Amino acid sequence: MSYTVVTPDQRTDAWRQARCGRLTASRACDMLATIKSGEAAARRDLRLQLVVERLTGQPQDDGFTTKDMQRGLDKEADAVAAYEALTGALVRPVGFLAHPELQAGCSPDGLIGADGILEVKCPKAATHLSYLKARAVPKDYLAQIQHALWITGAAWCDFVSFDDRFPPALQVLVIRVKQTDVDLTAYELAVRLFLTDVDREYAAVAQLADLAVA
Repeated sequence: MSYTVVTPDQRTDAWRQARCGRLTASRACDMLATIKSGEAAARRDLRLQLVVERLTGQPQDDGFTTKDMQRGLDKEADAVAAYEALTGALVRPVGFLAHPELQAGCSPDGLIGADGILEVKCPKAATHLSYLKARAVPKDYLAQIQHALWITGAAWCDFVSFDDRFPPALQVLVIRVKQTDVDLTAYELAVRLFLTDVDREYAAVAQLADLAVA
């Protein structure tokens, strides 16, 4: 896929604005949420959030950060360095990447070579331990990775969990997810259906505005 680089870096005002109204990788799991009947609350809430963002032009994420979340952000560069030392790969930073046609995009934690991307997590110690034991990408993050693979067209993504409080041999966990491990055709269909619902909701609200003016 030929994506567009909208911003050169992340977590800036321009980056937040670029994500406004678009389906991003971090919300892919919410988009895929299902229930036996009707629409799952997570999917509905995301749909309404994107409609509001398009109407107002303002990101609706409140930016609230817990202590653990802030530690994860602070340790991200160390995690990338540890990954590079372990694998010998060179990670190139990247900003927000947008789909050429749809209102969707992603912000990988790095590009690797010609066909790889990186997704880094620096979780709580107990969570890192659970990842070490399971040796599998958690469901929420698998959806995030699938979205990033779809946007970028990358052949694979390395999922990294990092915690430097552990003994050296247990600080870095790397799990590779290949494009062939996920169904990107089915995923794109789910995205298109979801964004059609967003467009329909937006059009209905915009019509209300036209009626109010009239």
